[in-house]
Amino acid sequence: MRFAIKRQLIFVLLIFVSLAAAAEPPAGYPFLAFDEAMQQAEQQGKPLFVYFGRYGCGYCDKTNAEAFSDATVKQRFIDHYILAYVDSESGRRLRLPTGERITERELGTRYDAFVTPVFSFINVNGDVLARLVGVQRVVDFLDADKQVQDKLGGKGS
Repeated sequence: MRFAIKRQLIFVLLIFVSLAAAAEPPAGYPFLAFDEAMQQAEQQGKPLFVYFGRYGCGYCDKTNAEAFSDATVKQRFIDHYILAYVDSESGRRLRLPTGERITERELGTRYDAFVTPVFSFINVNGDVLARLVGVQRVVDFLDADKQVQDKLGGKGS
């Protein structure tokens, strides 16, 4: 009987730890699950900003604290993109509307999100407009936004 109780307690503890270990996007941003963001991007005709992060990623935490805390970055990203957050360790397979998988290692040539963080600016066809890897500063995000907006014909500021 004692063994069964210990086993149940361990099971509950493991569930609690796994739930607490879920990766989180930066606070205050309207990040969506990838599928929902893709659908909204198609409906609104906006490009996607996809953040591939994971729990325990120090580089993610540093970028969240330093770059995503900036009011200009926040406003530009909310105005210019549909935001998606992908937990790189979730094991979830994600697909573009074309059916192309974007999270499998063998298909990772364009998205290559096997280190974290990775930030991809993509259109609804899945074309990568810009990609950033690792810790980002405010200036990095603002420069990338400008490059993407220039590629899109200067929409936005």
